Amino acid sequence: MQLAQRLNKITEPQTIKMAKLSRELKAQGISIVDLSLGEPDFGVPAHIREAAINAINEGYSKYTPVVGYAELLDAISTKLKRDNNLNYPPSQIIVSTGAKQSLYNAVMSLVDPGDEVIIPTPFWVTYATQVEMAGGVIKYVHCGIDTDFKITPEQLEANITSKTKLLMFSSPCNPSGSVYSREELAGLAEVFKKHPYVYIISDEIYEYINYVGGHESIAQFDELKNQVIVINGMAKGFAMTGWRLGYMAAPRELVVACEKLQGQVTSGTCSITQRASITALLSDLGPTHEMTKAYRVRRDYVIAELKKMDGVKANSPHGAFYAFPDISSFFGKSDGEMVINNDDDMSMYLLNTGHVSTVCGGAFGNKQCIRLSFATSMENLVEAMKRMSEALSKLK
Repeated sequence: MQLAQRLNKITEPQTIKMAKLSRELKAQGISIVDLSLGEPDFGVPAHIREAAINAINEGYSKYTPVVGYAELLDAISTKLKRDNNLNYPPSQIIVSTGAKQSLYNAVMSLVDPGDEVIIPTPFWVTYATQVEMAGGVIKYVHCGIDTDFKITPEQLEANITSKTKLLMFSSPCNPSGSVYSREELAGLAEVFKKHPYVYIISDEIYEYINYVGGHESIAQFDELKNQVIVINGMAKGFAMTGWRLGYMAAPRELVVACEKLQGQVTSGTCSITQRASITALLSDLGPTHEMTKAYRVRRDYVIAELKKMDGVKANSPHGAFYAFPDISSFFGKSDGEMVINNDDDMSMYLLNTGHVSTVCGGAFGNKQCIRLSFATSMENLVEAMKRMSEALSKLK
């Protein structure tokens, strides 16, 4: 079979690959602590589940508008004003089957072959693949642990050219957990004001998992209103990963373009999920805040334990539920059987020797690090840190 050449630009995400390897080892009877996938271990709050059941009983089983139910668009508009002080009418919002599709719609609607897209590293694995599928040229901007993995205005300015079409970033960030402050975003905004032809995809899916106070969006700067595309969704803050609902708030022209594209791919997303999401967005956020409190406790524990391990350099993430430690000091070392030459080797070593599943940092654009999720129980995290410490101590 001769498959389309575009598939050569797509590889299996390392997050999915490591989760698959973990399952294979578990099937062999090996005890694996899986820290590879970024998925909340909490259940969906009861009032959201009840809203879904009611939607089924009320007959919400038909095709939905491509952009989403009008009531849901209203709810998202209300949420953006309430939580972020952002004014997006329903006509500037579109609902998709997960935030990943929202990102895909935006990239495919904006990027032509040859257009340059700036992606600060580390970044979520799918950004680069989507740009490559659109024929765009990626300009990676390295942001290391010493600068908390954030791009500076100087770096941004230095990488913008006449071919630059887009910047893609997340705050809170997957995989680093970095959170941009208002002052930091204001510095970036000053650069973007000088380049009104450059669009900004602001991935805010981890908005509610924030340990430093209120969430700040780059969309708050009025001068950038026609440049910013806000991406968000229900997966992380409401533990609704399998329900598949994301949304975009953007200039009207882009929303129309994404509706056109989505209408030929998936049409509207799940009717039941949409009805439940109306309740989630407009109801009590108490369960979401309780989840964040639990993640904070886990974060504090994991970071403290990582800092005890000789050779591991870890910053304290201000959001999301990942640690992204620098493990490059182990490169060239061996336990007598395996030599650790890079981040891939480290992830495989920890999986096969320590029986802890992580993800290599190269998947996110930083080969000095590995990512581990603390969206799992404290019991699992205690065991994982013990195993990692023992495995790393064998490397000489």
